Amino acid sequence: MKKNDLSVFKMEQEGFKITLKKNTGFQPVTTYAPQPVAASAAPAAASVPVSATEKEEAAGKEIVSPMVGTFYMAASPESAPFVTVGQEVTEETVVCIIEAMKVMNEIKADIKGIISEVLSENGKPVQFGQALFKIK
Repeated sequence: MKKNDLSVFKMEQEGFKITLKKNTGFQPVTTYAPQPVAASAAPAAASVPVSATEKEEAAGKEIVSPMVGTFYMAASPESAPFVTVGQEVTEETVVCIIEAMKVMNEIKADIKGIISEVLSENGKPVQFGQALFKIK
C-alpha cells in the first residue's frame, strides 16, 4: 500500500472479502468478512438445562483466528511476545500477528480475561476459526 500510495484496498473472491485501510498511525487496520459456514444439526437437549454463560465458563473462553495465515507471537523474532500465560488482557490488547498474503494483521483479544494457555505454535499456519489462546 505504501509503495503504490494506496489508502484503501478491497478484494473479494469466492465468498472471501477483505478491506485494508491505511491508518495515519503505525498500525494497519484490517477488516474481514468470513465465509459463511453451514450450521450443523443441534444435539438433543440435556436433562439439566445449563446457561450459555455457565457453558462458556466451564469450557473457558477462546481467542480464535479471524483468518487463514501464519501465527506469530511477537512483532519480530527479537521482540518479546505480545502476551504470555498468566497475563491479563482487555478487549483492545494485541495478542498476536497473523500474516496473510504478505500483510501482517494484528489480532486483538476482543474479550477481557487472563491468558491461561497458548494453543498455536509460533510460525505455524492457522485456519479461520482455529483457537489461538484460552482465556479464563
